[in-house]
Amino acid sequence: MGRAFWIDQEFDRDRDGRYAVHVRKNLDGFEWGDIAPVRFACTAWELATPPSLTPGYVRWDRRVLEATCHRNTWDGTLYARVRIVSPLPDELRRSRAWWRDRGWTDWQETFGQYVEPSQQDLARVPFLRASLLVEAPLPLDDLPPEPEGPHDDVERRAHRAVTVLARELNALVAPVLDQLG
Repeated sequence: MGRAFWIDQEFDRDRDGRYAVHVRKNLDGFEWGDIAPVRFACTAWELATPPSLTPGYVRWDRRVLEATCHRNTWDGTLYARVRIVSPLPDELRRSRAWWRDRGWTDWQETFGQYVEPSQQDLARVPFLRASLLVEAPLPLDDLPPEPEGPHDDVERRAHRAVTVLARELNALVAPVLDQLG
């Protein structure tokens, strides 16, 4: 099985623990006093990923366009939203009858990364970019408890939360990416 998500420990270590420094600088982004670890984990994830931290402390496969974590407003549980580049559905690849010589363009790549078309590109050609949206609950079992406040070992707990989330998201998304090839 391939890797969909991973922590870039080496890059972080070479830059004097930039994720911990980033967490410390952004303590005002956390809310305190929740009995569940969900809000804390979601904020830790947000701080570990682009655009908050570029390149991210958490890295992902180039086919992953975005990955976010959210608190479910219905029951307070944790869920993830991951958008993945996908090939066109078979129904569109089998026949080009729909094509009508318009010059449809699929996903563009720049330096190996899938990118959204620029305004200039959109003025010239039509785009049909398929993607999959994964929305799934994530287990809370291994998440660290939410700190009681900004002086309660926040950086270490943020590291742990992000590590757990990356592991769970990898287990969820890597098989999908493997199947897509």
